[in-house]
Amino acid sequence: MTQTQPPQATPAPREHPAPVPTASPGPAGSPSGGSSTGRLVGVDLARALAVFGMYVVHIGPALSSTHGVGTWVRYLADGHSSVLFATLAGFSLMLIAGRREPKTGLAGRQAKARIAIRAVILLALGTVLAMEYGGVIILGFYGVYFLLALPLLRLSAKALAITAAGLALVTPQLAFFLNALLGESVQQTVDAYDPLKKISEVGVLDLLLTGFYPTITWMSFVVAGMALARLDLSAVPVQRRLAALGAALTAGAYGLSLLLAGPNALRSMAEDGKSSDAFEKASSSGSGSFEAPRRAASELLSAGPHSGTTFDIIGSVGVAVLVIVGATVLMDRLPRLRSLAKPVVAVGTMSLTAYVGHFLAQSVLGVSAGESTQTSWIPVLTFILGAIAFAAVWSRFFRRGPLEALLNAATKPATYVR
Repeated sequence: MTQTQPPQATPAPREHPAPVPTASPGPAGSPSGGSSTGRLVGVDLARALAVFGMYVVHIGPALSSTHGVGTWVRYLADGHSSVLFATLAGFSLMLIAGRREPKTGLAGRQAKARIAIRAVILLALGTVLAMEYGGVIILGFYGVYFLLALPLLRLSAKALAITAAGLALVTPQLAFFLNALLGESVQQTVDAYDPLKKISEVGVLDLLLTGFYPTITWMSFVVAGMALARLDLSAVPVQRRLAALGAALTAGAYGLSLLLAGPNALRSMAEDGKSSDAFEKASSSGSGSFEAPRRAASELLSAGPHSGTTFDIIGSVGVAVLVIVGATVLMDRLPRLRSLAKPVVAVGTMSLTAYVGHFLAQSVLGVSAGESTQTSWIPVLTFILGAIAFAAVWSRFFRRGPLEALLNAATKPATYVR
């Protein structure tokens, strides 16, 4: 698409995108709403790929320590893995609310209650994890995404797509204006009265505007995933149109950004030295804000990971669409590959467990994260193989992952809604 090479710069900050557990009532691949087996397996495969992408960003070698193919793998995982998770989160919401046709009446009210309960639990769990691991935990952000998505559950695919496009066009500029309007003193005043900020250093302002995954711009990804869920991804014409759309969004957004902003347009904000230092400070202190220097208006033309611009959002959605459609096609048309990929797909069915579990494993094993001296791929490969082995064994005996089962049980009170 472009001649731009992945920038060799200081290592990107270690993001921690949290997956959303599969919301279907049965194991991966079980029919839901008339969808094909391959479609659900394809979504789980995409979710597993997002898990591995997060591992690469979090545990893998720094970008400056990679070469050749490794550089591209590291660069492509940066930012895009978390966007893929957010897009799949929107997809998962529709598995609860009615994928092809929205649930109405009592079923619809109970579905909304289940989502609301999940949102509260994820917000609470994210707050607890942020106490230990800092503001890069995305679970709390997911809780806010889910609550804001509730009024959109009954919209059609077209309406959701239009909404996602509108958010992508408007919210980055709005976020830039609000960040410029709210000076440091105003933010400190708001934080002083915020109980969440006092508990975990990830307050309401971080969740909505100034955090690593601010709701104001990241809702575009969630709504885009909701729109995808309304479509029959097993239909070949739909697959072709989505593949063309994903390619057009990716090439158009990144290409236009390169024309307008120059050769550094695709450089990640996280790769900037000052931003990277700020991220490390935030991670060690538990701060949920990205303490980067105030951005210039010209940066709204960039499209690098973590930049949060319109070009970044559109291009990243394009990449997410391509991954989801590609995984779906592979699982639909290559039955032998689907059989061989079962252990990998199993990771996608228990992605919340894989996400939280990797923090616990790091603490137990003493594996360093975000170290600029990391040069080996062995730690990240070990974590990937460990996740595959655990998921493969667990899925032979249980329908859901450990945390997925607990989360499902916690939503049972929704059945009492009338």
